[in-house]
Amino acid sequence: MAKLGMHILLPLLLLLLLCLGVGNTCCSSIHGNRTDLFSLLDFKDGITNDPYGTLSNWTSNIHFCHWHGVNCSSRRPYRVTGLKLTGQILVGKISSSLGNLTFLTTLDLSDNSFHGHGVIPDGLTNCSNLVELDLSKNNLTGAIPPKICFLTKLKDILLYNNHLTGVIPPALGKITTLEAVDLSENQLNGSIPDKVWEMPNIKQLFLYENNLSGGIPRTLSYLSSLVVLSLVSNILGGTLPSNIGYALPNLQSLYLGNNTFKGHIPTSLGNISGLQYLDLSFNYFRGQIPRSFGYLSQLRVVNLGTNLLEARDSEGWEFLDALANCIYLQTLSLAENELHGSIPYSVGNLPITLQYLFIGGNNLSGIVPPSIGKLTGLVQLSLDQNYLAGTIEGWIRNMKNLEHLNLESNSFTGTIPPSIGHLTRLIFLSLAKNQFTGFIPPRALFGSLGSNPEDYSIQARN
Repeated sequence: MAKLGMHILLPLLLLLLLCLGVGNTCCSSIHGNRTDLFSLLDFKDGITNDPYGTLSNWTSNIHFCHWHGVNCSSRRPYRVTGLKLTGQILVGKISSSLGNLTFLTTLDLSDNSFHGHGVIPDGLTNCSNLVELDLSKNNLTGAIPPKICFLTKLKDILLYNNHLTGVIPPALGKITTLEAVDLSENQLNGSIPDKVWEMPNIKQLFLYENNLSGGIPRTLSYLSSLVVLSLVSNILGGTLPSNIGYALPNLQSLYLGNNTFKGHIPTSLGNISGLQYLDLSFNYFRGQIPRSFGYLSQLRVVNLGTNLLEARDSEGWEFLDALANCIYLQTLSLAENELHGSIPYSVGNLPITLQYLFIGGNNLSGIVPPSIGKLTGLVQLSLDQNYLAGTIEGWIRNMKNLEHLNLESNSFTGTIPPSIGHLTRLIFLSLAKNQFTGFIPPRALFGSLGSNPEDYSIQARN
């Protein structure tokens, strides 16, 4: 009987010893599981509308590791490592109890309708293992908390398309592991902190469509890994650092449009050999367009529209010759600048890959060189609001791929060429405010353009 008692008591004694000492892991794993469970349930309680029933299986009958959107570690103890509920139109607040998910590496609540003050509940900064944080496309308000610097393993922080206000916390720049930062489409203000320009591993930095002011510092050398920089639609100003092309050698996309930058375009941009997309439009850049652009052999898009850039018959057009080396170029916009004189014959040497050419809104005069007809890949050509003259028959006939042709507000003369009627892909044609004579070719009227000239700004006489 004594032996039987020992057989019963021994397992109980071992279990007690495990929980008190050697087996601390056992008890902590049970506790950890309960912590994760209660944290998720508290998060669910904060959801006021779940139109797709996404959280319908978040019940006690199913282990939380099998709940929709929940990922757990593959070995015991099973702890929550990921919560992904993107695009579920969930409405509610983000519970601060998510901060108790201390094994969490990925939190993706993007494209929902979460609201409330503050993008990140204070408790969430306890998730010290967090690598990816995506709260984009929600209705979050308030400021980005400085405590975000506690997330020292963070690689991606995506908070775009919310209603965030305040400044970008300098503490953000202390997270040296960051590779992608997207705070665009908010109402952030103030200058971009110096620390942000010193993040050594950053590859993508999106801050467009905010109210950011200040300028871009010369100390950009820390961002040598940067691939994409987008600062479009802010109120940033000043001159661009002359060394920008040397400091950002790996850049592929540079978007600075719709700001108040001024001064000359740095020639060092020609050093960024992998640059594909360049947008400097809607600023106050002046002077000549750098010939060094010709070294950018990977260029696809160059948008320099709406600036104060200059060129005249005798100088300033050399960049056009240089761009002939950019064999992948698809879009070139020089619209609304201070370009004077005649369009150079070298325009015809631009790559055959060119599809969109915008030169409207300048002070160009003389005839359009027939060489432009060699650009047979053009889909859209805009020469409007200049002082161009002569006839168009010599070059228009070869542009079989044109869909959009805008010659409005010039001094073109002669009859409207029948070859326009053979541009079977044309969907927009504006010949208004010129000195053309004759009629619109019937094929143009009753082909892809339709039968109502007023719908397509087709007018022959001034």
